[in-house]
Amino acid sequence: MGRVAGIVAAVLVLAQITLISRAPVVERVLGHDSAAATHTRLGKVAFILMVIHVAIMMIASARYDGRSIFAQTAAFWDLGWFMVAAQSGFALFSIVVVTSLVAVRSRWRYERWHAVHLMVYLAILAVVPHQFLEGSTFRDGGAAWWFWAVLYALAVGSFVVFRVVRPLVLSRRHGLRVAQVTPHDDGSTSIVMTGRDLDRLGARPGQFLLWRFLDAQRWREAHPFSLSRAPEPDSLRITVKPSGDGSAALARVAVGTRVIAEGPLGVFSDVTRTAPGAVFVAAGIGITPLRAMLDTAEGPCALIWRVRSRAEAPLVAEVEELAERRGAGLILLEGARGTGWGTAAGESLAGLVPDVAGHDVYVCGPVDWADAVVADARAAGVPDDAIHRERFAW
Repeated sequence: MGRVAGIVAAVLVLAQITLISRAPVVERVLGHDSAAATHTRLGKVAFILMVIHVAIMMIASARYDGRSIFAQTAAFWDLGWFMVAAQSGFALFSIVVVTSLVAVRSRWRYERWHAVHLMVYLAILAVVPHQFLEGSTFRDGGAAWWFWAVLYALAVGSFVVFRVVRPLVLSRRHGLRVAQVTPHDDGSTSIVMTGRDLDRLGARPGQFLLWRFLDAQRWREAHPFSLSRAPEPDSLRITVKPSGDGSAALARVAVGTRVIAEGPLGVFSDVTRTAPGAVFVAAGIGITPLRAMLDTAEGPCALIWRVRSRAEAPLVAEVEELAERRGAGLILLEGARGTGWGTAAGESLAGLVPDVAGHDVYVCGPVDWADAVVADARAAGVPDDAIHRERFAW
């Protein structure tokens, strides 16, 4: 049972690696947010199985050898360096899991949490050798050994190719640099990046990329930001609201800074359209991907945008001008949020757009708010496959 728990845990860890490898097939089939959510769920199960594996192997070995648990822990070290590494890897996994709990994570800045989370890669490197060198299923070689070797090579290889090699290749090909930094009255900042042959990225309005700005303060971190206008052959634009240390610091990024962009990611685009018309529903800075989609949207469109006030609405004049030019109905809901997703007036999708059931509904905003919009869309008769959203919570 201890061996089985360890083997299944290894399978789940390899699945986790594949899910966050940003392999195009995973992104197309699941979408980035679903892949990340599944990655998180599998991680919890994998860790529980690791605990079971360690506990059973430790207790059984201590019983057979007539030792205490503590003595058995030290006795494993005599088997070789790989057992010391495995125990160290398990400790690192434990730290990552504890810091990923909501009670801990909610009190941490994203940047600190992300730095600790990177230890999981060291944990995997530390744990793998004991599987092949001490695990009785694998140490004698044969078909099982080669099966697992190929499985590890595919999962880790996918991660290295699409998380490391591809971004570096794209950086060299496109030569992205910050060309313009524009602060807005509402506190947001638009950043335009220029480069070569950007149409080869294949980015679509509504999608996002992971942006790494290569200056002394920001080169270690990549942050997800949606395109805030349709991509052009020589430029891309994002608009960022200061919601954390990383996003706030981008207002000070220097023109000329080199940029590495990973993506495009997500399936939040017109490729998922199922109906001739669309209803875009945004809250606050969630307007950015929908504003980009409005650039190229076909068929009748309506845009519902909830903001605390017009003064705090990012790109508001630009959105109004674009909606008028595209002939899209714009409904600006100003004021404090009520018990639903709208303001205290208690708006509903069916009340604002009577024929909403015949449209695709695209939703972008905070998780709880977006959940309320999705529930309202379903209540109005919008089919599940016509409701589209992307989760950015970490």
